[in-house]
Amino acid sequence: MHKSKISVVAAMTGFAVVSLAHAQTPKESAKPSSKATTDSADVRYFATLGDILGDLPVEAFIKETRQGGKVTSALIDVCYSVSIASDRKDRFVIELKTEGDRLIGSGQTLESKAPVTVSLARKTVNKAIAFDGKITVGGNASLVSSPDNTDIGEKEFLQTQAVDDDIVEAPKDFTQVSPQSLGIRVKREGFIDLVKSLKNENIQIALDSIATDCNALRTGQQVLRLIVDPARALALAMKLKSSPGVVAVGWTSGTYDMERAIRLSVGDWTSGGKLDRDKFIAALSGAAAKALSAKPSSSKWNDTTGEVTFAVKRPSQLAPALDLVETLEMTAVVGPERPGTSDRMVVWIGVPTSKTTDESTGNRLQFAENSGGEEESTFNDDDAFIKAVAAELKGQRWDTDKASWK
Repeated sequence: MHKSKISVVAAMTGFAVVSLAHAQTPKESAKPSSKATTDSADVRYFATLGDILGDLPVEAFIKETRQGGKVTSALIDVCYSVSIASDRKDRFVIELKTEGDRLIGSGQTLESKAPVTVSLARKTVNKAIAFDGKITVGGNASLVSSPDNTDIGEKEFLQTQAVDDDIVEAPKDFTQVSPQSLGIRVKREGFIDLVKSLKNENIQIALDSIATDCNALRTGQQVLRLIVDPARALALAMKLKSSPGVVAVGWTSGTYDMERAIRLSVGDWTSGGKLDRDKFIAALSGAAAKALSAKPSSSKWNDTTGEVTFAVKRPSQLAPALDLVETLEMTAVVGPERPGTSDRMVVWIGVPTSKTTDESTGNRLQFAENSGGEEESTFNDDDAFIKAVAAELKGQRWDTDKASWK
């Protein structure tokens, strides 16, 4: 079953393609000669080199320029993790000279400026190309053994390097992107200052977007992802567009499913142009409790993300004679149907989690969670639950097959 995800970052969907400017010699960047096609240079790529720096995670390719089938020049582009346990990347691009069947070159890494030397033997084995030799980064030498490499053309290579940053600058609605998820594409030289400036904003930063990845090193642009209250997202997006080095700001996909979304009329739940939180959560938790044969228990709003976490309680059916209590807790995010003014709003409800406790007076039984090594139990009757809540709130559900509201 197809699920439409939503999230907190926006922009016209863009593709960041590896910049060949970082991987071209001045000669390669020059205009092509007017010689006959048979004499023109042929550019080929080896894009699946494997583990060429020991155990370090690596994204690497070798680009060859050939004349009449003979390799006249080459370069190796290697993006790698600075350590096995780190998500931070460094990169080196080394121009390689041909010496017989060997490719040799030296240079330094982009980030740490560590010296790099490359010495590879290039051999044809059963119509494939094998690269064997040594790459030294700083004081660490790695033996290279990369057999069975097949070359590809530039068009195909660029397709393998395309990265969808999932940013939509002006979404028509929040069915494909999340009202609370923002994405900012920024030039690397402005990235740190942008992050520091966010200390003054009440937002959350996706931690994995802080580390420099291979796409950032190859394009010179990094995508920072934020989570913010949907009520403040548009104003923040407009503000960040004028920040130094920012290339694009928009919304992106998130963790809530459209199959768990309910569309409501804004007028029923707002006061003074703002969401009446007390009224809304009382209705939402009441509807959830009715659908689950439970009673409302607690609720708490997160002013940073705009999410509300609420719980309902009902008698546990595990062992009725023990009079145990099952607490079902879930988180929901409430936002406008689209950026700007709208007469509709949408609530996305997360999957409830279940916990059983003894709440009797006096001494109480205590239970160990995950005693069988399984994950925490979750509520599974999702479709019926969402359907019942939508009916109680007089809202509409999303039709995945028709990509429209029911």
